[in-house]
Amino acid sequence: MLRDLAGEEVPWDRVHLAQVDERVAPPAHFDRNITHLRESLLEHAPLSPEQIYAMPVESADLETAAKQYAALLAKIAGAPPVLDLVHLGLGPDGHTASLVPGDAVLQVNDADVAVTGIYQGRRRMTLTYPILNRARRILWLVAGGEKAGMLVRLRGADRSIPAGRVEQERALVLADRAAAGQLD
Repeated sequence: MLRDLAGEEVPWDRVHLAQVDERVAPPAHFDRNITHLRESLLEHAPLSPEQIYAMPVESADLETAAKQYAALLAKIAGAPPVLDLVHLGLGPDGHTASLVPGDAVLQVNDADVAVTGIYQGRRRMTLTYPILNRARRILWLVAGGEKAGMLVRLRGADRSIPAGRVEQERALVLADRAAAGQLD
């Protein structure tokens, strides 16, 4: 999707790209979202490095780095920051961004960026519900049959799964046939 987007007529000079979440891993590591973002979009779209805001997960002090990233978002998107568009996925366990079941980050209501516990072998930095729920538009991309049950729960705003706590009134869900298989 991102590689296709790079070929579209977009006012790239007005685009600022911030990350929703990132795994704590070395620079250019395969586990890093920014690595995939660079390969699929940034190498193909006319974005300058000044328009891309990677989460500072290499920092020795991740809590301070999360606060600094939140301050950066406020600088580019207002205080409090309001993002124009947030692209989210949906995990088979109902997670989105790095808001995963059972993590203390789900209770963060006083910060826009926070650091998680370990999930699938890595800590992560993530946007939290306050900033996600201020976004002008949420775009959900959901693929795969293993997510079909969670997509039903997302569409029903089931607050018992992390994704269900993201406001749905300004959301658009795009799902493949396999993921949409249980929808009415």
